[in-house]
Amino acid sequence: MNNNKKSIFRGGFTLIEVLVAIAITSIILMALYSTFFMSQKAVSTVGNSLLQLQEARGVLDILKREIEASYFSGSLKYTIFKIDDRDFYGRQASGITFTAYSPLMPGLARISYEVREEGGTLSLKKKVSSAYAPSGVAAGMELIEDMDSFTVEAKYDGKWVRTWDSSLTKSFPEEVRITVAVRTGDNKKQVSISDIARTRIGRKIEWKQ
Repeated sequence: MNNNKKSIFRGGFTLIEVLVAIAITSIILMALYSTFFMSQKAVSTVGNSLLQLQEARGVLDILKREIEASYFSGSLKYTIFKIDDRDFYGRQASGITFTAYSPLMPGLARISYEVREEGGTLSLKKKVSSAYAPSGVAAGMELIEDMDSFTVEAKYDGKWVRTWDSSLTKSFPEEVRITVAVRTGDNKKQVSISDIARTRIGRKIEWKQ
């Protein structure tokens, strides 16, 4: 009888062995949890970065199409094409206002894109109103939050300039370059997206043979 009891106890685990097993299991679980957490964080960061880039790309495409539909005539005072060169603490924050044919309203629309700074964060806002209404009357909407810079340039005499005023030039530029810069990822690396819009309405079409 005593021999049987001794064999049962010998086949079990000592307290030290149990504690060692628990410690090893805890280390493995912590490693797995850490790997899972880092993977989730990486996926979330990539997802947010892609979303931000897609948002910037979408705004750029819309602005490009609107500029290509812009219209200016020196004989019509309510038409305008103006680019302002501004910055906030060294970060480019251009502004652009122009009249264009827009599906948002009948006739000509006055469209403005401007950068606002709040607490060190830049956001791009858009305003749309009728070209025949007073300049202060416009419906506004926020397009991009927490961006790095917004740059609009017009091509003049083969060079890119950051200002344009149709009331002085009596014309609108043939090409406009728009650049949006955002910071993505944990390291906040700057990524810039750029495109060129070519104004078309009111210009002569040149046929090439």
